[in-house]
Amino acid sequence: MRNPTIIWRGESNGYAELIDQTLLPGELRYIEIRTKEDMWDTIKRLAIRGAPAIGVAAAYGMVLGIQEFRGDGAAEFAIHVQNVAAYLGTSRPTAVNLFWALDRLKACQSEIASHSVADQVNALFDSAKLIETEDQEICSELGRIGAELVQEGDLLLTHCNAGALATSGSGTALSVMFHAKESGKQFRVFVDETRPLLQGARLTTWELMEAQIDATLICDSMAAHAMKTQGVSRVFVGADRIAANGDAANKIGTYGVAVAAKAHGVPFYVVAPQSTFDLSLACGDEIPIEERDPKEITEQFGTRTAPQGVQTWSPAFDVTPASFITGIVTEKGIISPVSREEVLRVLDP
Repeated sequence: MRNPTIIWRGESNGYAELIDQTLLPGELRYIEIRTKEDMWDTIKRLAIRGAPAIGVAAAYGMVLGIQEFRGDGAAEFAIHVQNVAAYLGTSRPTAVNLFWALDRLKACQSEIASHSVADQVNALFDSAKLIETEDQEICSELGRIGAELVQEGDLLLTHCNAGALATSGSGTALSVMFHAKESGKQFRVFVDETRPLLQGARLTTWELMEAQIDATLICDSMAAHAMKTQGVSRVFVGADRIAANGDAANKIGTYGVAVAAKAHGVPFYVVAPQSTFDLSLACGDEIPIEERDPKEITEQFGTRTAPQGVQTWSPAFDVTPASFITGIVTEKGIISPVSREEVLRVLDP
């Protein structure tokens, strides 16, 4: 992608710039993020979204937060780091990459707690930069491995946005498509619009068209019919958290796609880095599911589409059981069949 999702300007005393994804595809605008509060807000309102991108944003949010430290001792600094992490962790509950990045920076600080505050600040900044670099490399590896699953003439289907906008690199599920395209394979993609915030319509189609990949937008409710009548051959989606047994949480509507895929014998693949796995959770029932503002259902981008006062239920994610997943593409290889034993074997944590 020509436009990076997130950019860090300067050294440890610098600031972040990121694409405000709420404005796409109508406007491509970078916004400056100079405080931890700014970063919290951009994560919460989905100006930046996608599990890997949220992880990178959280790491840089930690850097912004420690810039505020005005104490004079390492002990005070350690408390400050913990407080910043706790604050950023309240932005969104489901994407495990958020907490993975925060925990990684907390661990970094703990390991060098006896060093000067200045040295700790620099080390935390280096750690945040490393998270970004690793994400870029992992995205490329996910694409390389997953592209082997794409066959000449395939009709693929994807849900939500798992492209460059969801990471600091080339994406997860869409990275598979980008690499398949670069290898010379010809294929088409059906893109679910992804209700209620239309990440598929607004973001995924934009990315695929930029890459000159043949993309067709469909409503979420058309996916099963497309599988029955149009010859969908494979599904690729991302994930926000994957339990130890392979149950995978992704944007609401993904489970329905998986059910339809299983009914029609269509292989269903999840593409995600190891950092998206939460091996502390035995199964998907333990994954916390974020609930969003009712206005995201009752008002479409400022226009009311439902009666005033109607009751709503707005989970942002659902969980696809491992038994519905053909394979999980990771940077360490493909997990298939999807089971706890195979997850642990491939990841070798």
